[in-house]
Amino acid sequence: MTPLADQPDLYAALRISGCHPEDLPALLAASPEAVAERLGRVDHGLLRAVLQAGQGGGAIPNAARIVDYLAGTTPAPLFHPDVAKSRTLTLLTNGEHPDMPAFSDPAFDAWFATKGVPYGIGTYGEDRSVYRTAQFADAASPERRTRHLGIDVFAPAGTPVFAPLAGRVRHVTYNADPLDYGNTLILEHDAGGVAFYTLYGHLGGSLPGLLQHGDAVAPGQLIAHLGDWHENGGWAPHIHFQIMTDMLEQTDGNFFGVGHNSLWDVWQSICPDPNLVLRLPAAAFAV
Repeated sequence: MTPLADQPDLYAALRISGCHPEDLPALLAASPEAVAERLGRVDHGLLRAVLQAGQGGGAIPNAARIVDYLAGTTPAPLFHPDVAKSRTLTLLTNGEHPDMPAFSDPAFDAWFATKGVPYGIGTYGEDRSVYRTAQFADAASPERRTRHLGIDVFAPAGTPVFAPLAGRVRHVTYNADPLDYGNTLILEHDAGGVAFYTLYGHLGGSLPGLLQHGDAVAPGQLIAHLGDWHENGGWAPHIHFQIMTDMLEQTDGNFFGVGHNSLWDVWQSICPDPNLVLRLPAAAFAV
């Protein structure tokens, strides 16, 4: 096994190393101390996914099975009225709306209210300049995580949120860092014997009173309300909805909401398109 040299992009080095996911402990042990220290600060589930992708297959072996399962389901709407049957406004963030305040700017609420639509949509896979900050830095690469892994749905604070799928509560958490998820729900689901997960971020303070760890959840059940600024991480009221085919090594009720451009194929395997569940029409993603 060839040790990894200390270089800027260790993800790229892992991908071409020829190693298998189960080789990761030995690879870390054989590599220079500086490399092992950098990789030690990264989720090792992500590192294993990169190694798996380097073998020529999908980064998460069961991802395709989960995607096929979701394609064959009929999810319940996340909101009433159903976003898929309502007027929406696509909220792209790289200059498509020159007058739009940032989602983290309280002026956004008034701006959005003037648009006269019930829902705003933030897209999956958008490369967002707002994430090119130190908060999204990475020990293994100089690249920031900037590609959005969820779909955002903007609506007024207090809007009820309903379960799209049957599942069980994995985490009810308050992620308190500025511009984090605030009140967060993660549900675990069963795709014919294979587990997958959905994340609901930026929720209201009613969440702990509605659900607790281990609770069973039925499709269409009220599970949360959209949070206001003081309880949702400091954002305009919206939900960040995301699918995870694997929780990697995240065990504290949080999960990555953005991924690296250079690892987009890996992140798509970990977090496939949430529209597999939301079923929004193509017009919901076009300016």
